[in-house]
Amino acid sequence: MSPATSAAAAVEDFSALLDEQFGDNEGFEGKVLKGTVISIDSDAVLIDVGLKSEGRVPTKEFAAPGQPLEVKVGDTVDVFVERYEDREGIIRLSREKARREEAWVQLERSFNDSERVNGVIFGRVKGGFIVDLNGAVAFLPGSQVDIRPVRDVAPLMGVPQPFQILKMDPARNNIVVSRRAVLEESRTEARSELMANLKEGQVLQGVVKNITDYGAFVDLGGVDGLLHVTDIAWKRINHPSEALQIGEQINVQVIRFNSETQRISLGMKQLEADPWEGVEAKYPRGTKFSGRVTNITDYGAFVELEAGVEGLVHVSEMSWTKKNVHPGKIVSTSQEVEVMVLETDSDKRRISLGLKQCTNNPWEAFVDQFPVGAEVEGEIKNITEFGLFIGLDGDIDGMAHMSDLAYDKTGEEAISDFEKGQIVRAKVLDVDVEKERVSLGIKQMGEDTVGEAMGDLKKGSVVTCTITSVQDGGLEVMVDDIPGFIRKAELSRERSEQRPERFAAGDKIDAKITQVDKSGRKVSLSIKQREVEEEKKAVADYGSSDSGASLGDILGAALKEKAAATKPSDDES
Repeated sequence: MSPATSAAAAVEDFSALLDEQFGDNEGFEGKVLKGTVISIDSDAVLIDVGLKSEGRVPTKEFAAPGQPLEVKVGDTVDVFVERYEDREGIIRLSREKARREEAWVQLERSFNDSERVNGVIFGRVKGGFIVDLNGAVAFLPGSQVDIRPVRDVAPLMGVPQPFQILKMDPARNNIVVSRRAVLEESRTEARSELMANLKEGQVLQGVVKNITDYGAFVDLGGVDGLLHVTDIAWKRINHPSEALQIGEQINVQVIRFNSETQRISLGMKQLEADPWEGVEAKYPRGTKFSGRVTNITDYGAFVELEAGVEGLVHVSEMSWTKKNVHPGKIVSTSQEVEVMVLETDSDKRRISLGLKQCTNNPWEAFVDQFPVGAEVEGEIKNITEFGLFIGLDGDIDGMAHMSDLAYDKTGEEAISDFEKGQIVRAKVLDVDVEKERVSLGIKQMGEDTVGEAMGDLKKGSVVTCTITSVQDGGLEVMVDDIPGFIRKAELSRERSEQRPERFAAGDKIDAKITQVDKSGRKVSLSIKQREVEEEKKAVADYGSSDSGASLGDILGAALKEKAAATKPSDDES
């Protein structure tokens, strides 16, 4: 054999040797192979994968930081062939990539079959979180963590839980998963089961989902129910946030359920004993209790006697003397007060309370100190169209009616003589403790000369009066210092003579008293009735004579006789 031929043969043998040593092995790069752990040191794990040489895997790929190794000599493990490290044939292997490759195959199968996969949230990134899907890393968007916004994700970190794969891109090594989709699917199943078995009176556990001014929405596990503010507790709650917090887990009872609209009304207080049961026995009428003011309105104040039991102190029952005052000026919220039970209605869940009944009644004290007929002194607090209000001892007011202000003046005239703030003396005419009224009289402090004079006047008598004023409607006159009035129609028997202008102020005339008004202190008179009476008398005196005189003659004679009787005599002249 020539040297050239020998050299060529040597090259071919060396090439074959290289192919035998490396050629077949290169086809395993990028694949997952099973291998046997040969040895373990501090830096690497030596693994026989059935090739011409062993491969090395960093020890850290077999243990989490701070945790012991998950492998021992003799174990069979899956490894990923990355490449031959040098010409000596040392193979670089990867346990993590093997897991990832295996996981991807399984995840693609689950994704195609729309199956859930298990994973662990182990990190946070911008816009979401990182999830370990048994070796493969996936992205969990923040909006896909839960059905509701989650304030604290810490309880979810490091906990194995199911996810739904939304998208897979092997080329970009990109996986997007959702925890929310799993929850919504479970929620739908739970909702259907819950709605099918839901009954009124049923007690359920739920989570406060949202709070409004009128109540709270509670998630019962796939379906929401409304917990109205009035059904949260037996005691008064102004806003649901006083008793509940979003995310709080609570027990509720189904009060009402409409299967058609799927509306659910819930209650919390129904799970507790009703404090109104036997309330009439606990709070009998006339007894006194201490309570706390919980709410103040224009018409009164609510006082809590015990948790869930409130009574109303009406504004009229707050003070003996402070009338037309806003309740907020008498009591304040959270103030401890003593009240008396006035009335209890357990059916309507109402208790009427009194605040003033727990203090002395100033009206009773007043009548003891100032009985009817006693004299008092006070300041005029107010002047109205019907009288004066006068401040008295005990911070109470008495009223002097306009008719009790003066004997010799009308009420309108007398009331104009007084001013607000003026100090006056009056006599107690009447005290009504129940109605809280004191009647006073100012005119009763003096003598009633006019009243005494009117006592001598009698209806039907003829008196001489003096004209004080001529009016279109008649004549104003005085009868012994007592005012009187003669209407126009009563000035004469003859219609033509019923003219007020025939008379003048200062004239004296005779008239018959037709009415005596002692309360109004006026006298009504009539010239016409006087003339009629005189006519009847004349007829009676002359009508029975046999003279044959006519009615005119009789009246004429009677008038002459009257004139002669009233004509002054010669001696008088």
